[in-house]
Amino acid sequence: MKKKESLRGAVPLSHFYLRQVVRPGDLVLDATCGNGFDTLLLAELAGEGGQVWAFDIQPRAIAATRTLLEREGCLAAVHLLEAGHERLAEFVPAGLAAAVFNLGYLPGGETSLVTDPVRTVSALGQAAKLLKSGGIITVALYTGHEGGPEEAQAVHEWGASLSPREYNVWCSRQLNRPPVAPYLVLVERIRGGSC
Repeated sequence: MKKKESLRGAVPLSHFYLRQVVRPGDLVLDATCGNGFDTLLLAELAGEGGQVWAFDIQPRAIAATRTLLEREGCLAAVHLLEAGHERLAEFVPAGLAAAVFNLGYLPGGETSLVTDPVRTVSALGQAAKLLKSGGIITVALYTGHEGGPEEAQAVHEWGASLSPREYNVWCSRQLNRPPVAPYLVLVERIRGGSC
């Protein structure tokens, strides 16, 4: 039996929401696969009948994700793409149950190679259009590195621009952590679309 996961931090909170939404057979996206932990969770939740698309621009990240998925026996339904997330609409079909964005830099990798506002907002816009009704986007934001505050501001502006008739957009921060602690933005496509 797995130990209950704490909700300390943006990523565990993201995983909590993903577990509520993603079902076997679903289509899901990891827009920034990094070391593969979000990809693995999505593959486990979507199961053998589902499909996962996992993007990263770094060969090291793709290799780490592949190794983790192979070790856990979850590689079969995962499409690993060495490409920027701003290209996701070229590869991913409509009908996504969930999309995960874990912004910033690759943990343990080159800290000067970070996600940026222009590409991230483009990718978020594409992912939002590909969501099915009831689908979600989780965005873990990190503001403690150079460029992080600007990217967070761009994500906030993008989220605020979404129609409240089509999307619910939430921002969740831990009040008992430093202001630079990672936090989560959650986007839900409202059931029934633009009703």
